[in-house]
Amino acid sequence: MKDKVKILYIDDEKQNLTSFRANFKNEYQVFTAENAADGFKLLMEHEFPVIIADQRMPLISGVEFLEQTTIDHPDSIRLLLTGYSDIQTVIEAINRGQVSKYLQKPWDIEKLSMAIDHCITLYNSKAELKKKNLELQIANEELNRFVYSISHDIRSPLTSVLGIINLTHVIPELKEAQPYFEMIKERVDHLDGFVKKLIDYYKNSRSEDSIELVEIRTLLNETHAYLHLDEKSIEFTCEIDQQSPFYGDPYRLGIVFDNLLSNSIKYRDPEKPKLQIRLEIMITTQKMEIKISDNGIGIEEKHLNKIFNLFYRAEDSLKKSGSGIGLYIVKEAIKHMRGQITVESKINQGTIFNITIPNNLKNDRND
Repeated sequence: MKDKVKILYIDDEKQNLTSFRANFKNEYQVFTAENAADGFKLLMEHEFPVIIADQRMPLISGVEFLEQTTIDHPDSIRLLLTGYSDIQTVIEAINRGQVSKYLQKPWDIEKLSMAIDHCITLYNSKAELKKKNLELQIANEELNRFVYSISHDIRSPLTSVLGIINLTHVIPELKEAQPYFEMIKERVDHLDGFVKKLIDYYKNSRSEDSIELVEIRTLLNETHAYLHLDEKSIEFTCEIDQQSPFYGDPYRLGIVFDNLLSNSIKYRDPEKPKLQIRLEIMITTQKMEIKISDNGIGIEEKHLNKIFNLFYRAEDSLKKSGSGIGLYIVKEAIKHMRGQITVESKINQGTIFNITIPNNLKNDRND
């Protein structure tokens, strides 16, 4: 059998306490006190889902008593009994969150019973929400550990494998096996790239928005090195027209550059002798405009409104080693930065991404 809900009722009129106890003792565990001091003693000994107080009491009013209970008993639901003349005080107490509900005296048994039921329902809902929040917090902590495991326990061995493969280039006896090592390297690169995208997806969705001075050239140099844009088969040009410092989120900007430029490399046209990638950036006090264009295989028009969907891959790209999450991460990162992205493309001609991101220059307190 379930334990009865505990209710504390404070009132300096004994007949009210007697009447309340007689009417509700069978349904609840009723505790009563004739003054605030006795009420506080009971609160030290028990946890009450519902606390009821009369407004007119000596030394301390019902609102003052209930206000003090919010410190050590924030989850309790507070009910105030009051006369009509105290209605303005009650409204102020409700607005400040110290009282959840009130009834005018003399109280009616049926109305009071309904009010108590409402308070218990509210208490149970808060308790369930608190439980769910705790479960969510635990799940988030487990997810954080899982992502750390992915980034450390999976990517570290992959890096080691790539290092070993690179060593094979300087061993003459393994020259004939180089094509096989290159195949292994290609698959390891693909797996490492996929793991990195999973980490980017997680961090982008959970990281707080960051506003700081972004050194665009430094950021691009890191992307340039990571993607090996200096390869002979790639003709990469970059033009930056920076008329103002740019304040934004460097991590999410890095996600945008890494994914869009790597897409250009991944979906290059094998029929063309060189992959041409052009990056144009203009920064003003209001915004950053980014244009990334390439001469890759292009995207059919029927796919253009779907390529930012999670795990979506156009039929023409299925033979490529894409994961279908890169452009989704780009879209979400840009959304976090309150920006916009559009795409235009033609088969066998190439693709152009246009991005606009607000400049948070005015938010920098040092300016």
